[in-house]
Amino acid sequence: MRDPRTPRLAVSAMFGLNGGLFGIWASRIPAFVERFEISEGALGILLLCMAIGAIVSFPLAGRASDRIGAARLTRILAVYYAATLILLAISPAFWFLGIALAFFGSAHGAMDVAMNAWAAEVEREAGRPIMPVFHAMWSLGAGLGALSGYLAGLAGLGVVVHLGGLALLIAAAALFLADVEWQSVRSASVEGPAFAFPRGALALVGLIACAAGLGEGAMADWSAVYLIGELQSGEAQAALGYAVFSVAMVGTRLSGSVIIARLGPAGTTRAAGLTATIGAALLASADALWLALAGFALLGIGYATIIPLAFSRAAADGGTGAGRAIASVATLGYGGMLIGPPLIGGVAELTSLRVSFLLLAMLAFAMVAMARVMRPGNQGVGDGSKP
Repeated sequence: MRDPRTPRLAVSAMFGLNGGLFGIWASRIPAFVERFEISEGALGILLLCMAIGAIVSFPLAGRASDRIGAARLTRILAVYYAATLILLAISPAFWFLGIALAFFGSAHGAMDVAMNAWAAEVEREAGRPIMPVFHAMWSLGAGLGALSGYLAGLAGLGVVVHLGGLALLIAAAALFLADVEWQSVRSASVEGPAFAFPRGALALVGLIACAAGLGEGAMADWSAVYLIGELQSGEAQAALGYAVFSVAMVGTRLSGSVIIARLGPAGTTRAAGLTATIGAALLASADALWLALAGFALLGIGYATIIPLAFSRAAADGGTGAGRAIASVATLGYGGMLIGPPLIGGVAELTSLRVSFLLLAMLAFAMVAMARVMRPGNQGVGDGSKP
């Protein structure tokens, strides 16, 4: 009998694992806030620890991906990532949680770079823009992870049982599906500075990814806190915000290939930016749970295709290894995702979370102005020239 495991399924499993572990953590943030009596400002500091760990890991993972192969590195990092989620669960004190989040962020960031480099290789072999589908698997995993937080809250499960048990289960399943033959592109010599920022047009691509990433990170880390603090939702209801956001992203990303083929990368970015602007404005003014959930849905639709487009654009740029090109864009894109939450926390401490979400609306509209740079200089995979 033919083995049903394929490179496309393997990459999808890795994206699902990465999103799932992140969604599980995000859904239980209120539980950590309650356990350690964490203020909004202190939560921002904790999230900054996570951001620092990720940002340090981006360029290192890019170089390692080009040197030992993206597929192999992705599998190694999947094990490390699951272990760090367990470390979060057993944190006995606030300071320990900060250290654990730095490791968790490094695992999340490094795996993001490696699995996107592997995805770019599989996309290139497929000859059509399938990167949004892989990112749909990330959103699906994140949504299911958030949903597990909702169910764990209803069942009264502690974070040790919830986070530790699912980390082991998900990692085992994903690694089984990812056990396929794949020869990644390698570079025997990796030159240049370790911390490389994108240059030229890729710098603007990175800024667009940063704006979208900041919004995604804000939804992951502040959606539950917002629903509890501003709309007086219960912990179980609060988990629905990120779940709705993630489900909206999944639906949009699954149809991402069609959208990009129809509108092109620049047109897709403009439409996405406008949708996210409306969603953030609605969320900032919501006075009922259903209005807030509608805002989360629009933001999910708006942000859905931006990061996949940015990574495909980086991988097709040429002039350097795909791992390093993706890492340079990820430094801004996921840097925004991970630095954004502590920034939102700082603004919320001075004003309110509603004002912080207006900042997201302005950044989303800025993506519209820069959309043109998302069109690659040459035609090919992911530029909208092929269905």
